[in-house]
Amino acid sequence: MKRSGRTLKARLYGLKHLSSRIKRARFFRGHGVHSPYVYNIVRKVFMQCKLVAQRDDLYEALKGCGVAERRCVQLQNLVEHCGYDEWKIDTIEACDFLVCTLATTYDMLQPYVDYAREHGITLCIMDPYNNANRWEVCRSIVENHPSTTVDNRAYLLVFNNHLPKQVFIL
Repeated sequence: MKRSGRTLKARLYGLKHLSSRIKRARFFRGHGVHSPYVYNIVRKVFMQCKLVAQRDDLYEALKGCGVAERRCVQLQNLVEHCGYDEWKIDTIEACDFLVCTLATTYDMLQPYVDYAREHGITLCIMDPYNNANRWEVCRSIVENHPSTTVDNRAYLLVFNNHLPKQVFIL
């Protein structure tokens, strides 16, 4: 007779309800990422807790928009790592890196995606899981995008470059 009255399978059944962070723990250090480009981003950008660059202009601008400090550091490091010279926040203008904060509503995201695809710009959508409508739009962006996307729960990176279609959920 079993001590708890339940089989091992029944006791482990509740594990399927673990939070998404725990389910994604296997990707924490970049394991399971089979793209050298994205692996370097995970190791040199997502895993850094301080600024590695001399510039902090994007960091300061994002802090002014109410973005968490950790995310500001990561995006500033991404700009340095990828060698982007110019960035814009919540505006469709010529640049290398375009950031859409929560000020850009879910119904306005598609024009940003189309502009970024036309001009080969990397797009960052902050808080893709903020509400159901925003997530539905982001999910359709990922499904229809021809290049690489990286979702790390805090923001969705949409690369418009030479990379093949790959979807990374970290």
